[in-house]
Amino acid sequence: MIQPTTAVYGTWQSPITAAAIVTSGISLGGVALAGDRLYWLEGRPAEGGRNVLVARDADGTVSDVTPPGFNIRTRVHEYGGGACLLTDAGTFYFVHFTDQRLYVQRPGESPSALTPENACRYADMVLDQQRDRLICVCEDHRNPSAEPVNTLATIDLTTGAVQTLVSGSDFYSSPRLSPDGQYLAWLSWQHPQMPWDGTQLWVAPLVAEDSLGTAHCLAGGEQESICAPSWSPDGQLYFVSDRSNWWNLYHTRDFTGQQAAEPLFPLAAEFGYPHWVFGIQPYQFAAADTLFCTYSQNGQTTLARLDIASKNLQPLTLPFTSISSLQLSGDQAYFIGGSPTESAQLVQLDLATQTLTILKRASELTIDPGYLSVPQAIEFPTEDGQTAYAWFYPPQNQDFTAPTGDRPPLLVRSHGGPTAAAAATFNLRYQYWTSRGWAVLDVNYGGSTGYGRAYRQRLQGQWGLVDVADCANAAQFLATQGWVDGDRLAIAGGSAGGYTTLAALTFRDVFKAGASYYGVSDLAALAQDTHKFEARYLDGLIGPYPEAEAVYTARSPIHHAERLSCPVIFFQGLEDKIVPPNQAERMVEILQQKGIPVAYVPFAAEQHGFRRAENIQRALESEFYFYARIFGFQPADELEPVEILNLDAS
Repeated sequence: MIQPTTAVYGTWQSPITAAAIVTSGISLGGVALAGDRLYWLEGRPAEGGRNVLVARDADGTVSDVTPPGFNIRTRVHEYGGGACLLTDAGTFYFVHFTDQRLYVQRPGESPSALTPENACRYADMVLDQQRDRLICVCEDHRNPSAEPVNTLATIDLTTGAVQTLVSGSDFYSSPRLSPDGQYLAWLSWQHPQMPWDGTQLWVAPLVAEDSLGTAHCLAGGEQESICAPSWSPDGQLYFVSDRSNWWNLYHTRDFTGQQAAEPLFPLAAEFGYPHWVFGIQPYQFAAADTLFCTYSQNGQTTLARLDIASKNLQPLTLPFTSISSLQLSGDQAYFIGGSPTESAQLVQLDLATQTLTILKRASELTIDPGYLSVPQAIEFPTEDGQTAYAWFYPPQNQDFTAPTGDRPPLLVRSHGGPTAAAAATFNLRYQYWTSRGWAVLDVNYGGSTGYGRAYRQRLQGQWGLVDVADCANAAQFLATQGWVDGDRLAIAGGSAGGYTTLAALTFRDVFKAGASYYGVSDLAALAQDTHKFEARYLDGLIGPYPEAEAVYTARSPIHHAERLSCPVIFFQGLEDKIVPPNQAERMVEILQQKGIPVAYVPFAAEQHGFRRAENIQRALESEFYFYARIFGFQPADELEPVEILNLDAS
């Protein structure tokens, strides 16, 4: 047996390279069934981040449906989702990213544009077969001097003509037709609500070709978040509501709003998710009296069978901590599953025998378990006697051990959103760090999802305070336990997590270095210069602008850069419309003038989040290189240098 080599943390040689991560990995999602074929979407970094529809025939033959040159992705709400729709006849409707037009692709034919060439975007389509049309969300950008207009619209499948069906609210989602085609259900909400704060569920009869009858609000409001409406085969309307503090399942037969919906199975768990993207449906009907659903509890997702009449919930024992994109066909279930040690996989589950078949893996990279760090759930004390949560990844590499008394550097990750969550699913980028001798801590600070509405609401009016405190207290908790080196604490995050990172580096003295990925530095600038979906997000997180301008200034790192005295590296997409590049560039300029070590890595042709393989690799290696220079250790890999301004002067 070969004895491990003794080497200080951070210098270990690892087989998990950045190049292998980006070249061997894809993203999986959008599982769908149509006829006798199984479909899914693949996001391919090696093809510039292109999203491709893939089909699997009954005989197991797998082929691309989307031809070269097309990219399935909608920019409604900028985050997209719900960009394609399949029919049993094999006809396929999708949004092409380049022009945001809706295309139709019939079996054996090339795609052709259905909607006119204008500044409208489409998402979340449903087929109204009786009337030969689609019903979808439409986001109209034709007036560049005004806020985009969101509606529910119909699209004629013969002419491509677009007609408004429902209007008047700031936002719409989830148009869903009843099985008999006579009723339409949908969700709407208004500024300044975000969909996880308060939405309304509506139902109206379809009384004419291009109009609805009287619409009734069945549930929801400013203090109740509704998501994932769906019709059962017998015409009942199901939905998820957080009225009990938890996103739980409800159903109703009353479409007038006179009778309260009935809870299906009250549980301290989340059967729904924040509506960042369209098309998420966490449950599917096997029959009128049976559905299969996923729910999140203590950071892990479970698939369960729910008998509706008896209200009996039977969790299935599966080797996955993350389950999404569920579809059913007879006694077969299909979904994307992941675990702490297995990358995302397209899975077929025989519901009768519980037999699992892996149909596709997000990564074909084979890694010996001796190099994999298994996350540990931790709870830690934070401000005001509260408890917060995180996933701790200790260093792990079977070829190396650290000298006696050495403790690993720690990289704290602050997730984006901020209304989102860190999950204990396989993350090759985290394994890149842990296999080189770093510890990683993925923090579910107050405001994260998965722990009920009350925990999510901790961040209301407190963004930049609660999240920063929780990240700092998490790092200090690990240092106090002796699990990490308290003098080598770094923090990194993207988007909203980038803001938490910059705020933690500015307003706390816990961290010694950090990395901001397209992060917010000027809250007021973000409030005045971002897209419609998040234009009033900060009203709840900070306060209304400009009335609360003093609070925006007080919590913006850009206005307190004199307090930031540790090195920072910035990564930014130059086509980012959510957090514009000037947010990073102004911060870099200030730190450069102060003499603080700072690096800036911009990427052309990237937007909010990096999708190109070469850029993902460059960012990962650059962040590691940056910390190596700052903390004074020699990486085992040959890394392309990054220019770090003021490093020699520090």
